[in-house]
Amino acid sequence: MIGLIALQRSMSPKRRRTVRDNRLLSAAPSVPSVITDAAPSATPPTEPSAHRMTALERRASGWLASIYALRMLGLFLVLPVFALEARHYPGGDNPAWVGLAMGIYGLTQALLQLPLGAASDRWGRKRVIVAGLAVFALGSALAAAADTLALLTVGRALQGAGAVSAAVTALLADFTRDTVRTKAMALVGASIGGTFALSLLLAPVLGAAVGLKGLLALTAVLALLGMAVVLWAVPAEPPRIPSSERPAFWAGLRQVLTDRALLRLNAGVFVLHAVLLAMWLHLPSLLSTAGLPAAQHAWVYLPAVLVSFAVMGGVLFPLERRGLLRPVFLAAIGLLLLVQGALIWAAQGQPSVLGLGLTLTVFFIGFNILEASQPSLASRLAPPAARGTTMGVYNTLQSMGFFVGGSAGGLLLSQGGPVALYAACALGLALWLALAWRMPAGGPRRA
Repeated sequence: MIGLIALQRSMSPKRRRTVRDNRLLSAAPSVPSVITDAAPSATPPTEPSAHRMTALERRASGWLASIYALRMLGLFLVLPVFALEARHYPGGDNPAWVGLAMGIYGLTQALLQLPLGAASDRWGRKRVIVAGLAVFALGSALAAAADTLALLTVGRALQGAGAVSAAVTALLADFTRDTVRTKAMALVGASIGGTFALSLLLAPVLGAAVGLKGLLALTAVLALLGMAVVLWAVPAEPPRIPSSERPAFWAGLRQVLTDRALLRLNAGVFVLHAVLLAMWLHLPSLLSTAGLPAAQHAWVYLPAVLVSFAVMGGVLFPLERRGLLRPVFLAAIGLLLLVQGALIWAAQGQPSVLGLGLTLTVFFIGFNILEASQPSLASRLAPPAARGTTMGVYNTLQSMGFFVGGSAGGLLLSQGGPVALYAACALGLALWLALAWRMPAGGPRRA
């Protein structure tokens, strides 16, 4: 015992913290789970403490959520001013070229989520996250220094190449038990939603002060801060599965792509984000038609987002503990479907600010429930040795949803108008609802 105490005292503070974190992680009860297409078996009751996050889980979730927030804040700050500022670059009078410069980020994200997610299985999550954030910072700096639209496009593509979402999500899943993972994912969703709302308030002010170049430079600085968080604040990652016990990349990928429950989740995240981006091609116009100036749109978005977080916390977590995740999940898709009907009606008449505010609140309630529960379910389904690959496929479909939602949504809006746009969103959600209906009654089944 005396020797053990002396050994602990001889360790550096950082080493002692790593040992403590690993002890906490190994002491946390493991609750494996699998989603299958078979009927769920009875779920044994769990202790209330199983649904409370440990100190290590809270610490890891908070810092990983901050990485998302730092990265997404820079991206969100650019969006409201990008199209306007890009017109001042040589070649900026071509809308198609401006659209490419804006959207190519999502395309390179989609192409690299899977390779980087799989790389995190083999070489470690934190290494891949730091490398990805470094690439993202480099792309942001290049875009900030660009004096032509072509170079700006290259910078945006390089930003997208820093595709770390899959590795961050996989690391979050590594740190958390199944019973609290939805809470952890909801914290990430809240950080993204909060930065989105904050960016709507800050973007006009900062854009006027420093312009697009200044915002892109700020994005690079935020990425460097994210790297510092990974290196010095995020706990030491759990030990990786030995290479001798890991399947080959193609074997793991085949396992992910042939799992029917995972296929449903991947199709769902594609539809969800395609609808999100397509809706925002016209929603600002509806608010302006209702008489609200563009500079004040954030005062509709912000309350809607905050109320939705409160409702999600009061509904999703208690019902999930009672085994009612399936009806909550299906109801959330149904809410988004109802929102499309309300938007079709608003686009054909004279919308009101109050009506649109209530519609957006309902939308964000459904969206945030799905945004928190879907990655949690995907991580539970993931083979432990291929969790990064699983989340890479998931995030690839998410990024492709953004890309398709923007390109196809713009085409529908230009050719058929807002009614055609919202009707297509409703059709996609209806198909997703039919596909998700086959989810087992208890949602994720505890093994």
